[in-house]
Amino acid sequence: MNLASKDISDDFPNSNKIYLNNASVSLMPTQSIEAMKDFLISYNSIGPDSKESEPFVTEKLRSVRKTIAKIISCQPDEVVLTQSTTDGINIVANGLAFNENSNMIIRGMTHEHHSNFFPWLKLKEKISIKNLTIDKDGFFKLEDLESLIDSNTKLVALSHALYNTGSILPISKIAKILDDEVPLFVDSAQTVGCIDVNVSKMNCNFMSFNGSKWLCGPMGTGLFYCNRKSSELLEPKTIGGESAIMYDDTNLAFKELPDKFQTGFRNYVGIVGLESSANYLLDFGIENIRKKNQHLSNLLREELSKIPKIILFGPEDPNTRTSIVSFNIDGMDSQELVDRLEKQNIILAVREIMEKKIVRASPHFFNTESEILSVIDAIKKL
Repeated sequence: MNLASKDISDDFPNSNKIYLNNASVSLMPTQSIEAMKDFLISYNSIGPDSKESEPFVTEKLRSVRKTIAKIISCQPDEVVLTQSTTDGINIVANGLAFNENSNMIIRGMTHEHHSNFFPWLKLKEKISIKNLTIDKDGFFKLEDLESLIDSNTKLVALSHALYNTGSILPISKIAKILDDEVPLFVDSAQTVGCIDVNVSKMNCNFMSFNGSKWLCGPMGTGLFYCNRKSSELLEPKTIGGESAIMYDDTNLAFKELPDKFQTGFRNYVGIVGLESSANYLLDFGIENIRKKNQHLSNLLREELSKIPKIILFGPEDPNTRTSIVSFNIDGMDSQELVDRLEKQNIILAVREIMEKKIVRASPHFFNTESEILSVIDAIKKL
């Protein structure tokens, strides 16, 4: 059977709801929920702070790093376990060394997700923030980026794909412009788990994403990729027994990656669920996920375009966007539309493109054609 067309909806419990809000928080497969339950029973049985528990937990951490490294094509020790995408962004924002002449480059200002905007905006108290002008879909001209870079540019921070229009930015082309002279941070919350993300090809220094969107893991799980060489550019702003060692009575040194950025205990049960979900995705195949998501989003856009007063947002070319489909109905409040659909067990979300409120649908590979067509029927009757 062609996996890209396989119906796997029974693997994701959802109380008969049509769930199309995966760009926010995805559903988890049953196997991951069971894996978390099994871990808690085992961990409790051996004693959470017993001699036997340490190797048990250490192996779980090693295993999840190995799995995530396989998905993004890096070394396991370059995968730092966090709680969220925002955690990784703040590691970079608070860890880079700046001076009064430093500047950094971001894209679109309020067109960007708050998590990949506010931490950089706060830096304007001590450095200059340069903004890339964007078009209606959120793209910018590469020559504009080149023109903004100077000898004082310390960072370029971009999203891999946009949370509102689904546009996929050409990160590899952008990295070539930077040519290893300017560090590149990528927010990949909207890509890891739904399209191929290869940090070697992207050539980014840092990347942050979470486990609860397209990776179908639990809330409270995040991942921060830190290139081994680039870790020297960052000074951790938190420190503890897990991240540092004392080499004499009064001096401390940070440990090597990944421990350098991991202070305190991790969300062990969440990590177990994340690894199970990540393995589920790997078994299905990231390329197959991409094909299925494209098919579902193309179907949704095509059928929506046939409905009077529908306004579609985002790129027309399916190869330059994720499965996010953003739209409005002319004359209808976007929140009212989402609320009315939720009463029919159809879950979408209200988001924004700058100041404009829009409706966002984000199908994933466990969704089906019949669900998409049911959503279309419901919208026609609003």
